[in-house]
Amino acid sequence: MFPEYWERFVQDNKLVGINIEIDEASDLSGLGVDLKMLSSEESIDEATNCYPGIIVSKKQYVPVASCLEGSGDWYYINSLDGALGPLYRINHDSVEGDNFDDDGIELVLNCYEELTSYARP
Repeated sequence: MFPEYWERFVQDNKLVGINIEIDEASDLSGLGVDLKMLSSEESIDEATNCYPGIIVSKKQYVPVASCLEGSGDWYYINSLDGALGPLYRINHDSVEGDNFDDDGIELVLNCYEELTSYARP
């Protein structure tokens, strides 16, 4: 499920369980971010047992972080983007049954590696 480049990135930067805040000006969606990086077990759970993970994983989105602000929205990479791809927020309200509205996908960072500059131990 996880691209090798993502696993290497998370391991090399010791990101599992780390909280990351991105201010509104730096978040490309303009909302601001307060997230927690997921372990592989948490990611698999989100992708296989929860919505929108079940639906968007069919489009190669991989859950990588959860929201700490209580929105219920999760953060994803897309394995089709390859190494150094974007970080996305997927609005959980954009899923209805087995249908997903692509308008619910928001670009947060152009390159997920930017997460390291916002991480706090």
